Amino acid sequence: MDTAAALLEKPSGLGPFRYRDFSLYQFARMLLIMGGQIVIIALQWQVYALTQSKLQLGMIGLAQFLPNFLASLPAGHFADRVSRRGIVMFCALANTATISMLAWQALQSAPSLVLIYVACSLFGLIRAFSAPAGNAFLPALVPGSILQRAIMWHLIVFQLGTVIGPALGGRIYGSGHAALAYEVAAGLFAGAFVALACLKSRPQVRPDQEPFERAVSAGLRYVWDDKRLLGALSLDLFAVLLGGATALMPAVVKDILNAGPEVLGDLKTTVAVGAGTMAFLLAFRPLKRRIGLWLFWGVAVFGLATIGFGLSRSLPLSMGLLFIMGASDMLSVTVRHTLIQVGTPDGMRGRVSAVSMVFINTSNELGEFESGTTAAWWGTQWAIIVGGLGTIAIVLAWSVLFPSLRRADRFDEKAPAA
Repeated sequence: MDTAAALLEKPSGLGPFRYRDFSLYQFARMLLIMGGQIVIIALQWQVYALTQSKLQLGMIGLAQFLPNFLASLPAGHFADRVSRRGIVMFCALANTATISMLAWQALQSAPSLVLIYVACSLFGLIRAFSAPAGNAFLPALVPGSILQRAIMWHLIVFQLGTVIGPALGGRIYGSGHAALAYEVAAGLFAGAFVALACLKSRPQVRPDQEPFERAVSAGLRYVWDDKRLLGALSLDLFAVLLGGATALMPAVVKDILNAGPEVLGDLKTTVAVGAGTMAFLLAFRPLKRRIGLWLFWGVAVFGLATIGFGLSRSLPLSMGLLFIMGASDMLSVTVRHTLIQVGTPDGMRGRVSAVSMVFINTSNELGEFESGTTAAWWGTQWAIIVGGLGTIAIVLAWSVLFPSLRRADRFDEKAPAA
């Protein structure tokens, strides 16, 4: 029996939720994700209402990217040496304080864009520490024999939070104002802190002492040596960087669909419903063979759906295409996340997760900036269409540049170094 399994309570049921700490951790994550999604809705709608600028929408992503990018690798090293539960708890409190500041500024007669972007930078810095610690903490909560199932439920909980959060945030904002949305989100983060405090503290495997520079770069070296993982992370980075249509949703809702924040929440929820549906399917029929081909097809379909979303002027059609985008993106997320959690030693898991978060946050947050900039140049619809075309081009290029990823068959096989 492995060390993690020996620490667990006696199970009483089936599946990873029979373990108390796994269930409690997923409840805390649900609160964190819902709160984060409410904040995103409120930030995007508030900034666009104040400025009517697509470029300013993109600045939300850029403000988060810079501190996140600079801090992610040191934060991964930190997650391998300090209590991961403690890191996630501290980050929940820091988010609560930052969101409370946003609630205060939203009540002022003239809300400050500078203060909003300072808060976004703090969110990026906090996420740099919380994401690798949170992802690396998961394998300690269940036995290794059911880790892959636990990973799928981990992803399903994320999608459930992204289904409920945007719909709730859009309606809170639509029925009240930005301050109310921020207040609710702050309450959810505070509740998550309480739930995390109820978890048992668990020992973790710490790496041998080595020079700081080498320890921080160890995650990069690990990813570079595993060409399947390098290909999957970089494919996701460039695909989402170019296909970041979701950053322009406020402009699509207000200028093309002539609707309000409730519809913005519904559109974001539709993406999450598509992803959640795919996650449920994969939980009961997991990927076992030809994982590389599934990954490439998923990203290609994502690109095609993005092009369709850019062309659409119909709310039902846009929602259908967003559902497809969410479902196809979940294939990429599943392959990437499972490759990291199944094959990475515990003493390296924080740093490798940090490298993954650099790729993910680079694609999401720089993608928002790229989408806002190109929309300011070419218009909203053309920016989305060109991004979808670029995503398909990246799929074709990566299928040639990373043949080991294209030929990847199972998660548990070790990829060649070159």
